[in-house]
Amino acid sequence: MDDKTRIELEAAAFRTLVGHLRERTDVQNIDLMNLAGFCRNCLSKWYRAAAEEKGIGMTYDEAREIVYGMTYEEWKAKYQTEASADKIAKFDEVNPGH
Repeated sequence: MDDKTRIELEAAAFRTLVGHLRERTDVQNIDLMNLAGFCRNCLSKWYRAAAEEKGIGMTYDEAREIVYGMTYEEWKAKYQTEASADKIAKFDEVNPGH
């Protein structure tokens, strides 16, 4: 496979992942972190880092809006729920020094 095709496939997979996460608003970031070790905010940070590597200025909030499909504040107001003590304890266990 040539590099151009590989990049196109990777980009399509990323868009599908972001679309899936936008639809699955029931899945909280803490759930993702506890199970997979990354969340929407991580994707936003990676997106911003990739933009900066290409010399494209982007704020963390701009990257978050790309991943969330809205501002982070809007997403939190619409979809974020309070994490249970069990979820917070699990987060602290699997993400030491976060």
